[in-house]
Amino acid sequence: MKFKILIADDEKNIREGLAAALEMDGHEVVTAAFGDEAWRRFQKGDIDLAITDLRMAGLTGEELLKRIIAESPGVPVIMLTGHGTVETAVAAMRSGAYDFLTKPVNLDRLSLLVKRALQNRELILKHRRMEEELEHQKQFETIIGTSAPMRKVFDMISRVAPSKASVLVTGESGVGKELVADAIHALSPRKGKPLVKVHCAALSAGILESELFGHEKGAFTGAAGRRRGRFELAHEGTLFLDEIGEIDQNIQIKLLRVLQEKEFERVGGEETIETDVRIVAATNKDLKAEIEKGNFREDLYFRLNVINILIPPLRERKDDLPLLITSFLKEFAGENNKPIEGIDERARAAIYAYDWPGNVRELRNCMESAVVMAKGLVITEDDLPPTVRAKSDEGWIRISLGTTLEDAEKVIIRDTLSFLKGNKSKTAEVLGIGRKTLHRKLTGESQEQTSIDD
Repeated sequence: MKFKILIADDEKNIREGLAAALEMDGHEVVTAAFGDEAWRRFQKGDIDLAITDLRMAGLTGEELLKRIIAESPGVPVIMLTGHGTVETAVAAMRSGAYDFLTKPVNLDRLSLLVKRALQNRELILKHRRMEEELEHQKQFETIIGTSAPMRKVFDMISRVAPSKASVLVTGESGVGKELVADAIHALSPRKGKPLVKVHCAALSAGILESELFGHEKGAFTGAAGRRRGRFELAHEGTLFLDEIGEIDQNIQIKLLRVLQEKEFERVGGEETIETDVRIVAATNKDLKAEIEKGNFREDLYFRLNVINILIPPLRERKDDLPLLITSFLKEFAGENNKPIEGIDERARAAIYAYDWPGNVRELRNCMESAVVMAKGLVITEDDLPPTVRAKSDEGWIRISLGTTLEDAEKVIIRDTLSFLKGNKSKTAEVLGIGRKTLHRKLTGESQEQTSIDD
């Protein structure tokens, strides 16, 4: 990613010397001789880093700093100062400056400081891009993802939602099956009617029957009055039956009748009640295997499984990790009143390396923990839970002393690519380089040849 740097200094030699040094580092540089000119240039909106002299005629560096922080708090500002005004520069840092350099400027120190400041800037920009992407996904409620597997899920939701067909949502625990039910209801013609949820595994057979169909007064001990069941409450809406594979055979028979005949009786009652309910069921079990074992009725399975939506585990859609991380960081930073701006590359690599057996639910808990434990504005590897950090320990790269920089670079690229299972996009992201650069370094092509081929 190429950044644009603004240099403001009323001394021409310093201004042009710094610009030349930073351009040699590959940055795009614009300059201004006065504070007012620098502010006008900054207001165009494409500056990623500002370097400003502390003392200038007209708008001073301190005043320029305050305006930049008020207008664009994510843009770092480095102050330049003479030896006699170091205390003022330190005060400017307390006001929000990223750092300061004394004149004459040490160019190596400048290059390092600019590199670090722009790395932080890139983290913030990535975080914002992820937030913008999240805004585009609001039509699917809180389901997050842009990977190929999740695009298939979104396509199925969009196609099935307008229909009346029953839907069976399958997948491992923690993948977000309930969120799919939410999205189907929200995109359906029934969205103005109730969405009623029943977590079948949490209820015994007797209680579940009463919950689903209701009961009359005196139907059983403790039935002090008539109670409407979930089928009545969900009339003309959607009924979500979570962990449908846990219900016993008696409830399965009664549920099958409702699906076939659109009617039922309350427990202990004789009145037949008609119902118009769209069923969305979910399970983490293999219902075909349960049928073979005699635990689940095959006719009920076919009634429920008119449309099957399989939610992939998180380990098979790691391309969605950046969006998920951004969403959870935003949520928990707000809850905990902590101004988290992103996550550093080591922490990101640790998250990619982990297989997430608990899926999105586990990642969500991880991000909540990281936000609570974070000491700074950026989540680091040390902020992650031990189980995630332990996995990252397997990803160390060892380079022998005496290795040339060229050979060390090859080792880093090769081992990172292997660690990320050949995913070139993720390798480029973790290493902080573009895919074209990665391709060039892997193939040994010159930059000119890559440009010609592209």
